Amino acid sequence: MNYFLTGGTGFIGRFLVEKLLARGGTIHILVREESQFKLDTLKERWGATDEQVKVVIGDLAKPNLGIEAKALKALKGKVDHFFHLAAVYDMGANEEAQAVVNIEGTRNAVNAAEAMAAGRFHHVSSIAAAGLFKGTFREDMFEEAEKLDHPYLKTKHESEKVVRQECKVPFRIYRPGMVIGHSKTGEMDKVDGPYYFFKLIQKIRRTIPQWVPTVGIEGGRLNVVPVDFVVNAMDHIAHLDGEDGNCFHLVDSDPYKVGEILNIFAEAGHAPRMAMRIDSRMFGFIPPFIRQSVKNLPPVKRLTSAILDDMGIPASVMSFINYPTRFDARETERVLKGTDIAVPRLEQYAPVIWDYWERKLDPDLFKDRTLRGSVEGRVCVVTGATSGIGLATAQKLADAGAILVIGARKKERLMEVSRELESRGASVHPYQCDFADMDAADEFIKTVLDNHGHVDVLINNAGRSIRRSLNLSFDRFHDFERTMQLNYFGSVRLIMGFAPVMLERGRGHVINISSIGVLTNAPRFSAYVASKSALDAFSRCAAAEWSDRNVTFTTINMPLVKTPMIAPTKLYDQVPTLSPDEAADMVADAIVYRPKRIATRLGTFAQVLHAVAPKMGEIVMNTGYRMFPDSMAGAGVKGAERPKVSSEQVAFAAIMRGIYW
Repeated sequence: MNYFLTGGTGFIGRFLVEKLLARGGTIHILVREESQFKLDTLKERWGATDEQVKVVIGDLAKPNLGIEAKALKALKGKVDHFFHLAAVYDMGANEEAQAVVNIEGTRNAVNAAEAMAAGRFHHVSSIAAAGLFKGTFREDMFEEAEKLDHPYLKTKHESEKVVRQECKVPFRIYRPGMVIGHSKTGEMDKVDGPYYFFKLIQKIRRTIPQWVPTVGIEGGRLNVVPVDFVVNAMDHIAHLDGEDGNCFHLVDSDPYKVGEILNIFAEAGHAPRMAMRIDSRMFGFIPPFIRQSVKNLPPVKRLTSAILDDMGIPASVMSFINYPTRFDARETERVLKGTDIAVPRLEQYAPVIWDYWERKLDPDLFKDRTLRGSVEGRVCVVTGATSGIGLATAQKLADAGAILVIGARKKERLMEVSRELESRGASVHPYQCDFADMDAADEFIKTVLDNHGHVDVLINNAGRSIRRSLNLSFDRFHDFERTMQLNYFGSVRLIMGFAPVMLERGRGHVINISSIGVLTNAPRFSAYVASKSALDAFSRCAAAEWSDRNVTFTTINMPLVKTPMIAPTKLYDQVPTLSPDEAADMVADAIVYRPKRIATRLGTFAQVLHAVAPKMGEIVMNTGYRMFPDSMAGAGVKGAERPKVSSEQVAFAAIMRGIYW
């Protein structure tokens, strides 16, 4: 047997070639000249010789597939089976590209098969040729297709029409369902179909424990089939006698609803299952024009677009959620009867599909998630960079190749840190500044912009913390003024100074080092927490204004970190804390991933507790307040002995790790 294939290097094609090689004979594969390397790689995979698999140079978009007359003449009468698999299988591709490949490419393939005097033409169509037919679509149906507005549906229908009306060679048509990876290995070559929702499942898994039930959608029935079933069925049917002119649905006769598919893959990916699935038909009582009006509201469109972009889901895919078509496959069942070729149940092979996607296809695998990839050659400003979190962050940025601008009050220490960072090979620019002084902050802004032109990342780290109960603060109003001056006004001054250039350039990132105390409402830290809360509120408002201008804000609700700032409170020497390097890792994650907020699970839990059961949260914090005393420094007592810490205090602090007391 001799074969000719278009799309032989494609996903379905490469598996079909393996099957055909097992039958013997010669396989001719059409490839563009610049894509020969793909075939060379596949030959190694197949273990095929140049005599078994031969290259035919051509182009799907050209008459007779662009095959030279001499080569076409040499093939005449020597092709028993012509398989046309090449097509655009991409819901997001533009209509012109799909028309050229799917329609004209099919016409060129039909003409080439006739020129070769091929024995039989096998056209790999798709269930998409039925459009959005409402009801059951049989294998003998074609003209009955409905709602072919989408380019993919339209071009798949039109390409099948070319075969039906123009092909003079005996033909067979195959309509596979939604083809996913191999049921034994999970192998797939791109994200398509149900794969578009894998990122959503993955994000839910990272956010919610597997045992927590979720709410999802029900949707229509999607006909999902593994590539090995499609290839095995096609290979078998192609070599049967007496089936010319027939069409075969290579589908699952018992397809799953969208919600069922998502739940199957959620289980395969160890994510929470949707315990309740909502059927959109329950909203059928709402007039269509009202539903459409709501969908077209600017905030709804932007929010929908943002969510879909974040998940990597093309907007066009959503129109297939309520897929209305069922497919009858009695002809396929007839010819496969007595064989072991059958569609496996999705539950049986979903784990290998998920595993292959997560190891080989997850889009995040191809993104540069390194700190260097995010900051190399970019201007990063770190305030309070001479100790603690600021110093550890500056060191990481220096090692990552950032153009590092550091600011601090003490010039001698600033220059010492600058020399240390330069010894790492960094580009460091130190500027002395007291960020609580608005005039000094303005001068800092002007100098940085004059020297560097812009700021890519601003890290507001410089801050002041005061641990003192309100009972000891009645005559210390200046505590509230000075924390607000540096933590709030100083940071806002820098944001407002650098933001105009960020907005003009259409890019910028502001990272505010906030506190877990903002989430827990930490007692004894009213001055500090209030100043950080004010900065959080300002940043949320600014983010809402600049959301569409690519100037983003990240708030890090930092837990207790062992820095010079907490040194006066000797109690903290004996309770669990983060190291400055661990805190700097959180800053690095903020730069790379640009989330709205970074917080520990305990901090997030505390915020939820205060929102849902505020009195309970208050009691927990009051218990900690009574358990831990004011520091001697806070009480104004100098030279006092370090307080002894009881086992109860140690246990409580360990449970509440990172929370300020």
